[in-house]
Amino acid sequence: MEETLGQVISLGVAVLWTISALASEVGSRSLGVAVVNVWRLGLALLFSALLLWGVTGQPYPVFASGTTWMWLLLSGFVGYFFGDWCLFNSYLVIGSRMGQLFMTLAPMFTAFAAWVMIGQTLSWSALLAMAVTLLGIAISVLGRDTDHHVQLNLPLRGILLGIGAALGQGVGLVLSKIGVDSYTADLSPHLADLSASAALGAIVPIDMTDVLPFAANMIRCVAGGGCFAIWLIASGHASDMRGSFSQRRGMLAMLVAVFAGPLFGVGFSLMAVQYTAAGIASTIMATTPIIILLPSRWLFHQPITPAAVLGALVSVAGVSLFFLI
Repeated sequence: MEETLGQVISLGVAVLWTISALASEVGSRSLGVAVVNVWRLGLALLFSALLLWGVTGQPYPVFASGTTWMWLLLSGFVGYFFGDWCLFNSYLVIGSRMGQLFMTLAPMFTAFAAWVMIGQTLSWSALLAMAVTLLGIAISVLGRDTDHHVQLNLPLRGILLGIGAALGQGVGLVLSKIGVDSYTADLSPHLADLSASAALGAIVPIDMTDVLPFAANMIRCVAGGGCFAIWLIASGHASDMRGSFSQRRGMLAMLVAVFAGPLFGVGFSLMAVQYTAAGIASTIMATTPIIILLPSRWLFHQPITPAAVLGALVSVAGVSLFFLI
């Protein structure tokens, strides 16, 4: 029963991430990439602070050392700023459907980054998964002209942005792991004295280790949101934040993206792996490029071609190999 529940939750997460991607595309077109992300990460930061205050009694990551902050801020810069800047701009160039397809490259970049930075080995199954994922993307983005020459079906800029988005998420994830491991080491000396967070004045006391991922993500949001704010000011578009209040459609889309992505999407993804195997959950959650085909057709009138369907299926199959072999 729990296994089935975990699989259902995983499918729900894939739907939520689909909604978040579509809403992010609408919001980015209406408000601009930087404005959407300042709002998105700012609200995520606020919700994280409220969560930490409720369960630890402090609205900030307690016991995090300078080393932990360094790694998690770097992770936020790479993942939330660089990665999401590329991702949201890819939505403007090639659409959220193709942007999400390129995100299936993230596990490949994660594997390479883990090999380089923390010494994890690259197994034959990981290399096979990379090859299958690349094949799926090639099916979607490559075609032939009237002279039967191979050509790109997408703008090169959009392809590079999609690759950059996956690179940012993959490398950011490894940096986040290093930061979380450091945070765990920071926390361990205090666990003997803090069997529960009630000692800090929590409203809903729970074990401190249960909220560690949320505290770590809060630090990442500080880096990502701060960088987008600096970008907005440096580019001379700070006034766009004030103007965003008059853009009802864009603001509504941004709020939908916040709740479907960083809030409920991430929360339910953590819940899913409590009930089913992480590999199965990750594979089901990676089906967003398939689920998004029909909604993008309805919302943005993007044609669904056999190559698009086949490419999405093969790419998701490649992602599944990372977790199931």
